[in-house]
Amino acid sequence: MKNPFDQLDKLLEHRTRLQIMGVLVANDSYDFTELRALLQTTDGNLATHLKALEREKYIGIHKSFIDRKPNTRYKATDKGRNAFKKHLDALEEVVKTQRK
Repeated sequence: MKNPFDQLDKLLEHRTRLQIMGVLVANDSYDFTELRALLQTTDGNLATHLKALEREKYIGIHKSFIDRKPNTRYKATDKGRNAFKKHLDALEEVVKTQRK
């Protein structure tokens, strides 16, 4: 029998990245300011975690201007959605195998 802990996605083990993916999977997209407020994190902390997710192609970025102000929106990619689902499935399996 495989160890269910081995199936967890290392990138999604950090709570901020897991929260970001949860928000992006549940919504079409979110902008930086909305994410920062929702997750109650700092600009730098959020940016670091977003870059990690972007580097692995879990999220896509769309930059635009709204009323002459820059706006950056984030969206979960198919790869990110699949990784998030697999991670949740692995967490569920961990819970199932740990029940006595």
